[in-house]
Amino acid sequence: MDIKNATEAFTALSQETRLKVFKILVEYGHTGTAAGTISKTLNMPHNSLSFHLTHLSQAGLITSQKKGRSIIYTANIQSIENLIHYLKENCCSKQNNAEGKCL
Repeated sequence: MDIKNATEAFTALSQETRLKVFKILVEYGHTGTAAGTISKTLNMPHNSLSFHLTHLSQAGLITSQKKGRSIIYTANIQSIENLIHYLKENCCSKQNNAEGKCL
């Protein structure tokens, strides 16, 4: 991960609705869930949800797969792990980084 990818991920997650959507998808794990389920959970119109799903997808935080007539969305856990690794490698002091500690 580079700084551009990290910035895109943070930008996507810094909006309340997108953070809620991502949290829901993490809870669904590898099976993911349809947009309709997320929409009902958040009591949000489909077009508004679509806007947020697009942002999360463009940031690489979620993936989607067509299944029948539905699109199933899944949290990209590897992307979050990469973001955490990026922070540990690039945002911790050099002195503490050797010990794996951040300030």
